[in-house]
Amino acid sequence: MVRFVRVSKQYPGQSRPSLRDITLNVERGEFVFIVGPSGAGKSTLTRLIYREELPTSGQVIVGGVNVTRLRPSQVPYLRRNIGVIFQDFKLLPERTVYENVAFALQVTEASYREIQRRVPAALELVGLLDKAHQRAQELSGGEQQRVAVARAIVRSPSLVLADEPTGNLDPDNSWQIMKLLLEINRMGTTVIVATHAREIVDALQRRVVALEDGVLVRDDQKGSYGYAI
Repeated sequence: MVRFVRVSKQYPGQSRPSLRDITLNVERGEFVFIVGPSGAGKSTLTRLIYREELPTSGQVIVGGVNVTRLRPSQVPYLRRNIGVIFQDFKLLPERTVYENVAFALQVTEASYREIQRRVPAALELVGLLDKAHQRAQELSGGEQQRVAVARAIVRSPSLVLADEPTGNLDPDNSWQIMKLLLEINRMGTTVIVATHAREIVDALQRRVVALEDGVLVRDDQKGSYGYAI
């Protein structure tokens, strides 16, 4: 599903790369945690997957497509099959919950009928159907993150990327979000989560890929977080 082949990324002005010679393979249907200290390269790795960034060298292959070779006009089509969840939600605060989730379909020119069918289903999955017509800014942080999850999955993507999805949430809301991601994974979606949430990683015992200073240092099938916080 996702393959990195000797990928390095160095930003202009950096004294050393953010990622160095990363080779990694994530199979379809896997649930993978990406862990490591701040500045280890976790966010850079996720941005390379959905072509927010290009590698300095190496290949990034998603769903059989070498994303490093895509023309800019082809990138939106890649992203139709990838749902992204951010730490800071990135919602449209003045729009309703329904409108925020529908927006992910509107940008792909989905029909009105498809939007009417998909949005309520996504909101029901995250437990927010009863708040569809509230504005996003009126919700709690945990509810806003659940809206972000609904927006990420409304197109039924084959891959969901979550970059520190619980970073701004309390423990109870963090577990709610993680349970949603587990349910999405159980339905067949590949899920990759970059996180500092040691308690969650240790409890779930899923595959753990660890980065340090841009280098892949550990890849355990039933791993733990492995770092002091």
